[in-house]
Amino acid sequence: MITRRSILLATAAAALIAGTAFRPTVALAEGRAVAGIVFQQDQYMKTVQMGMKAASDASGVELLDANSENKLEKETQLIDTYIARGVQAIALAPLSKDGSIPAIQKAVDAGIVVVTWGTTINGDLAAASVTSSDADLGINTGKEAKAFLDTFAPGRKVKVATVAFKSQLPEQSDARVNGFLDQVKDQVEVVSQQDAWLAEKAIATVSDIITANPDIEVIFAANEGGTIGAAQAVKKAGMEGKIFVFGIDGTEQLANMLLDEDNVLQAVTAQQPFEVGRLAIDAANAILDGKPVEKNVVVPVLSLTRTNPDGVNTFLEQLKTLQ
Repeated sequence: MITRRSILLATAAAALIAGTAFRPTVALAEGRAVAGIVFQQDQYMKTVQMGMKAASDASGVELLDANSENKLEKETQLIDTYIARGVQAIALAPLSKDGSIPAIQKAVDAGIVVVTWGTTINGDLAAASVTSSDADLGINTGKEAKAFLDTFAPGRKVKVATVAFKSQLPEQSDARVNGFLDQVKDQVEVVSQQDAWLAEKAIATVSDIITANPDIEVIFAANEGGTIGAAQAVKKAGMEGKIFVFGIDGTEQLANMLLDEDNVLQAVTAQQPFEVGRLAIDAANAILDGKPVEKNVVVPVLSLTRTNPDGVNTFLEQLKTLQ
């Protein structure tokens, strides 16, 4: 059941925060400063930043935010800059399990507390990690797809395509896709697996998939942009009611797509980005205060489905309270 608390934690997804760009000219205030690094500017990342800001404001900590723009070299430059500026902690979503290690090691050697969120690195350098389970995200959406297919196509296999982000974050992408496919493996035939994690690219990619596979019936997208783009591509092709989309992430736009009478988007599994950001900063503060923290925090996921419009509407109502 969707509770008010779970929705509140999950639905910061539509809120926007200003000033997310890196601001190297801002002087550090006296006291504690924590750096928060995202790697792209989608709704999920913006909401993580909002959670970070809420936690920082509540604890009187200065938050310095930045965006690595999916570039490992920029991530390294940002960490070097923050080391030079003397922050006490860095909270980031590493771009690579191995490639991000040298810069993080440098920060740890400088006495900076590093908390990872969203993604992780190999080894024990991070003092704490706050994530959603990528496998759970895929599994949860897969269960919704299985229930749909039990009614829509009983006793036969349907053709499915996946749209993911393997070239960006392979382990995370594969966990979501494989979690989904494991739930529907007896009901589907996979005819295409592509990468497209931003909406504009996903529209083009899914349009090409539909052209090449006119009898396709299901598309699974592994993130927000892919899900939005996949649904828009289905509508662009005039395939409403013939091709059905299942995805991951929860935003105002995706929730409204679930309520749209076009019957394209069927279900998404939302992360709780506000809670991820809040817990990352809380963990950094606790470690700096010498308090015990849980090493690996897994934030639960949340279902939003076309078959439960009341839950989706409650999700949207809660969004309004956060704006």
